[in-house]
Amino acid sequence: MIKVSKVKVENNLKDSVSTAVNLIGGLKKIINRGDVVLLKPNLNTADPFPASTDVEFLKVVVDLIYDFHPKLVMIGDSSTMSLNTRKVMEEMGVFKLENMARPPRIYVFDERKWVKKEIPRGKYLKTASLSSFLDRADKLILLPCLKTHIYAQFTGALKLSVGFLKPSQRVVLHLSRLQEKIAELNQLIKPDLIIMDARKCFINEGPAEGEIREPNLILASTDRVAIDVEGIKIIQSFEGNDLKNINPWELPQIKRSIELKIGATKNDDYKLIE
Repeated sequence: MIKVSKVKVENNLKDSVSTAVNLIGGLKKIINRGDVVLLKPNLNTADPFPASTDVEFLKVVVDLIYDFHPKLVMIGDSSTMSLNTRKVMEEMGVFKLENMARPPRIYVFDERKWVKKEIPRGKYLKTASLSSFLDRADKLILLPCLKTHIYAQFTGALKLSVGFLKPSQRVVLHLSRLQEKIAELNQLIKPDLIIMDARKCFINEGPAEGEIREPNLILASTDRVAIDVEGIKIIQSFEGNDLKNINPWELPQIKRSIELKIGATKNDDYKLIE
C-alpha cells in the first residue's frame, strides 16, 4: 500500500527528514551502492523559502543520501523562463554545497542537452523536451515546497516536474489547460521518492510570494498524487486559504493524473503515517 508520512519538525531538521523517510521504508529500499542520484529541488526563483527550496534542507538531504554510498548525488534545475538559473542558484547559495565534505554536483539544466520525447496518451501535450539528466540518473528524488499557485492553483510534487521541461516549451504549457498538461508531462517523470518541505507554506497567491503559514512538517512518499493531496489538505487547514471548498481529488492536475494512472486515485489508496 502507498504510504505518506507526516512528521513534525522538532529541533533537528536532519532527524525529522530521516524519520519521515524511514516511516515509509527508508532510503535503504531506494538507494543502492553505486547509484547516481538526481535531486530536483524548487529553484524557480531566488525568493526565500517557501517560494524556493531552503538550501539547508537540500544539504540535509544530500548528507542523508550519501550515507547509503551512492556513486554521486546530483542537484539540477531550470528556473522560471524570465530568470537565469545559474544566477538564481548563486543568489540562493546553492553552489556553496560543493564545499561539503561529501559534495553534490550541481547542474543548470539550461546549459546542457534537452531530449525530445513523445507523451503517451497526451491529449493536451503531445511532446516534451526534457533535461538529459533524467536519463543519466539511476534514482530521482523530488524535493517540492508546499504552495498555492496563481496559475496552477497548487504546486507540489506534480508541478515540480515542469522544471525538467525546456523553458521555451513552458510558454505553450501555460497558454491553456496548464494543470492537465502538468499531469500528462508527469508520465515521463519517474521519481523514486518525494520529500516535501512543509515547514512553511503559502496559503494564497504563489509561487514566488504569498501569505505564509508554518505547518512545521516534513512529508515523504513514493507517490506524487498522494503527497500532493496531503499537501493540499494542509493548506486547506489554514483560514483564508485559496483552496477552500475544493475537493483535492477534483483539482484538474490531480484528476488528470488519476485518469493517467500516475498514482493514488482516492484516500483509501494510501496510508497516512504520523
